[in-house]
Amino acid sequence: MNYPDTRLFIHGSWREAAQGRWLDVLNPASGEPIGRVAHASTADLDAALQAAQKGFETWRDTPPIERSRIMHRAAALLRERADDIARIMTREQGKPLAEARIEIMMACDIVDWFADEGLRVYGRLIPSRANPWVRQMVVKSPVGPVAAFTPWNFPINQVVRKLAAALASGCSMLVKAAEETPASPAELVRAFADAGLPAGVLGLVYGNPAEISSYLIAHPVIRKVTFTGSTAVGKQLAALAGQHMKRATMELGGHAPVIVADDADLDLTLKVVSAAKFRNAGQVCISPTRFLVQRGIAEEFATRLAERAQALRVGDGLAETTQMGPLANPRRIGAMQQFTEDALERGARLLAGGQRIGESGNFWAPTVLAEVPLDARVFNEEPFGPLAAIRSYDTLDEAIAEANRLAYGLAGYAFTRSLQAAETLTRRVEVGMLWINMPATPWPEIPFGGLKDSGYGSEGGPEAIDAYMNVRSVAVNCES
Repeated sequence: MNYPDTRLFIHGSWREAAQGRWLDVLNPASGEPIGRVAHASTADLDAALQAAQKGFETWRDTPPIERSRIMHRAAALLRERADDIARIMTREQGKPLAEARIEIMMACDIVDWFADEGLRVYGRLIPSRANPWVRQMVVKSPVGPVAAFTPWNFPINQVVRKLAAALASGCSMLVKAAEETPASPAELVRAFADAGLPAGVLGLVYGNPAEISSYLIAHPVIRKVTFTGSTAVGKQLAALAGQHMKRATMELGGHAPVIVADDADLDLTLKVVSAAKFRNAGQVCISPTRFLVQRGIAEEFATRLAERAQALRVGDGLAETTQMGPLANPRRIGAMQQFTEDALERGARLLAGGQRIGESGNFWAPTVLAEVPLDARVFNEEPFGPLAAIRSYDTLDEAIAEANRLAYGLAGYAFTRSLQAAETLTRRVEVGMLWINMPATPWPEIPFGGLKDSGYGSEGGPEAIDAYMNVRSVAVNCES
């Protein structure tokens, strides 16, 4: 499949922007333009909002079983098209084809799970205190049209986690996806359209992020806001949503600690963390970043992690041998350079990587830094790239204190053979998701979200559907 120009999707049809504006889409492996994406104006947004309101009025009254059937059909179409869509994703985002295909197949599972979970949105009856003829009911109803803002690192999954829960709840959704990776979410939307989703239930726009977010969040049609992205932007959007009394789910930045005790299975630990660290070139919100390793094994751990990093084959994601693709844009290359130089100036040791690869494309060598001081930027700011920062600790209390030091609280990892240590970590590490002695498993049925500055709300499990529901109490005197 050739890389397509991406149009806006409004009221069930693909259309160019009203003002005819386009933005170039660049291939991160070469830096060259590969296509265009339509740039929405206010007129386009008004049309999309009007469609979202009409779509909501249709979808909320569609029986849940019919909603479920349409969602399952969309998942089936997405599976059939996975290979072609994966090539599109790799061309615009950079990740290896195998990772792109895994993302798409996980998206299908998410849609299927929420399609079934939407059949189990139940209210309840509450006995009356005084009159047996009064029926008191708790009723759940969809909140209304939703504005969703999604990033470029997982161009389909970041959309589908929001979309599947919203559709299962009976809400319509208007998605503002990333301009860097427009064609992948467009193919996701196309699968739903082809599956029979009524016009207006789902819209897709691109353009100036600040202009679109400020316009949509303030608009009276929108009743719920959901955002995935940086903490700084998330706080701005959450404040704007609060000004207009809009419900909000915020999945924001992370800086995941990895606590490795000296009794850990080191082979298992290295296998898990190296795969997680360099997946999607480290551009993952739950990527392990701050490696806290007990002093007795710190040197061996660092050496062996560096060996794994140096063995990775970095290149164009379309090549079958590639294990790590390019970073998404040149800004990430500059950030990796700054993080590395700052750490080295403060006394860290460079064990692997630390430099750009080649002159074209956004390739950065997988990087491992040891003995990183606490005041280094990489131990305080989310690197969002293929950079592992290691420092040692002596006691578990010390490691937990460092894990909790930052305002982030999205994900964490730990490796130990001690059940007591595992229980202590479970109780005291302040993150929304903690994986012990295993890789991250963000399955659809598990809550996905953070604490503190990493946001609030969930994008997994029954909790995700609750986020798109109004809960109301209704009492009826049946005696009269």
